[in-house]
Amino acid sequence: QVQLEESGGGLVQAGGSLRLSCAASERIFSRNAMGWFRQAPGKEREFVAAISMITSSTYYADSVKGRFTISRDNAKNTVYLQMNSLKPEDTAHYYCAYKIGSSSYDRRDYNYWGQGTQVTVSS
Repeated sequence: QVQLEESGGGLVQAGGSLRLSCAASERIFSRNAMGWFRQAPGKEREFVAAISMITSSTYYADSVKGRFTISRDNAKNTVYLQMNSLKPEDTAHYYCAYKIGSSSYDRRDYNYWGQGTQVTVSS
């Protein structure tokens, strides 16, 4: 069973940057995908970004396009989320997820989840 551990969250002012990391406990097979989701208090968990481990194709929610970048390091079994130009509305608990098969925007398609890391953006 794949275990995921996120890190890199914290408190940042609007306009600032953070980089989240997600380390997997075992080799991430190239035919699979990883994604980032977030959940703010009182809201549903929403898709942020995903990356295909075989093609490195990336996918983003409209709300983060141009500001966030997802990337991977297969040798380290790690996926990153670089977040720039952060806004107060980006405040949420951010989760890493792992999916067998191709990338997806739907959280129900993901098989494994980390515990998440909190990102708070002050205005």
